[in-house]
Amino acid sequence: MTIALLTTYLAEYRLPLYERLARRHGVEVLCYGGGERYIPAWFSDLDAQLAAARFPARRLGGVREALRIGRRYDAVIAPLAGGAIFPAAYVGARRYHKPFVFWASVWRQPRSLSHALALPVTNDIYRHADAVIAYGEHVRRFVAGIRGHDDDVFVAPQAVEPELFRRDVTAQERRAFRARHDLPPGPLVLYTGRLVAEKGIDVLAQAWPQVNGLATLVLIGDGPLSERVRGLPRSALLGPLPREELPVAYRCSELALLPSIPTPRFTEPWGLVCNEAMHQGRPVLATSAVGAVAGGLVRDGDTGLVVAPGDPDALAHGIDRLLADAPLRERLGAAGRKAAAPYTYDAMADAFARALATAISPSPTGP
Repeated sequence: MTIALLTTYLAEYRLPLYERLARRHGVEVLCYGGGERYIPAWFSDLDAQLAAARFPARRLGGVREALRIGRRYDAVIAPLAGGAIFPAAYVGARRYHKPFVFWASVWRQPRSLSHALALPVTNDIYRHADAVIAYGEHVRRFVAGIRGHDDDVFVAPQAVEPELFRRDVTAQERRAFRARHDLPPGPLVLYTGRLVAEKGIDVLAQAWPQVNGLATLVLIGDGPLSERVRGLPRSALLGPLPREELPVAYRCSELALLPSIPTPRFTEPWGLVCNEAMHQGRPVLATSAVGAVAGGLVRDGDTGLVVAPGDPDALAHGIDRLLADAPLRERLGAAGRKAAAPYTYDAMADAFARALATAISPSPTGP
């Protein structure tokens, strides 16, 4: 049995999942690129990603191949992405009477015109997919509201590489990181991610000058709003860094930020930077528009702090509160590290197995 899993690119944080799915269920990953609105340009070399893959992976031949996908594969897993690719894959599975599993990430209905026009088709797929894999409990609730039940909606907890992000970071590594990036003494506040509007970069730019003390805002990433943050006082824009360097950046910082805001096209599905920071025991300050908040990983006053989206005063106050209270940072960081531990690739793969077992009879793991 061979199962097709459709996606845009081979993100590093998904590779361990795809390896497990290929090994357990004969999954082949079909990539179609696109989605430039949501990815940095330096990440879009799909050919290099496919050449380095340690599991079956190739390019999808566009909408035409998607419409025939059920002829070659025994089941199809697809996310809500890729424009016409998603409904074409659904039609291609149904055309050949093959099971279709929807990998769902949306937890608030997008409000753009294109989403409104596609809504009847999208909701039909939500209702009639043979099973649904959800990013978290927040997505499960959203999907259940459309399907009218949740007995075939399975949560695959979002994961990052624990061997990388939970590793011990030495004092020597921390000193070397500061020296390499010419960071001043004193506390660091870290933002990691794309520098785009939906990540709340404008809000952060308004909030940061209000923050008291001698802390430095460190921004890792790039995007169209790079110039918006480049001139902020007490800040350092490092640009994209190798993934192996990120645990050191988190460990050097007092806290991590994810100030995302909802837009007509986008609401943060999860925010894996929360997992990354929590694995290093760093407290996370995020908005209620972040999926990791709505999904229950970042809980206000328990595993992190949560503020309203689009409110620079609340964001500045939250940063000040964490910078001024070391015991609070320690408590939230320790609780966050414990909370993030069960968010593993094995747990993700187990959810996929349950969804496939529901969609396919007999189970793909059976004889």
